[in-house]
Amino acid sequence: MSKTNENLKVALAGESQANRQYLAFAKKAEEENLPGVAKLFRAAAESETVHALKYLKMLGEINSTKENLEAAKGGETEEAEKMYPQFVAEAEAENETVAKNSFAWAGKVEGLHAGMYGEALDKVSSGEDITEKEYYICQGCGYTTPDEAPEVCPVCGAPKSMFKKVE
Repeated sequence: MSKTNENLKVALAGESQANRQYLAFAKKAEEENLPGVAKLFRAAAESETVHALKYLKMLGEINSTKENLEAAKGGETEEAEKMYPQFVAEAEAENETVAKNSFAWAGKVEGLHAGMYGEALDKVSSGEDITEKEYYICQGCGYTTPDEAPEVCPVCGAPKSMFKKVE
């Protein structure tokens, strides 16, 4: 691998992490009634997304929808079956209960995502699209569900009020 490709991967990781961090900072600024600062953080987050998308394209990581679904399903499966179980075990060994629970919830959700991607891949492979739906995300654990938020999150037990509709 060329040094430039290595640098593109490092830059992608940094820009992606900065995007998420700035969105978290924006939420905190909103909680502190600082809407101007919140908007600045959201603007910077969007800028980081522009950079990350360019690096993904240069790395050849954006392909056909079928290939993208295969990659997404593979990544989510890897996280659900290998990465998060290892993280859960290590957090448990260190008596880090909050991290252990967060990793366990994320692993369950990633497995669900893999299933959703698998269903979409089956449709796309047969030349069809999936039915467009509304999606709701639990803000406690990331549980993703189509059509309607449940009364209680089946992964973390959060109430329906903790679900956010994907716009």
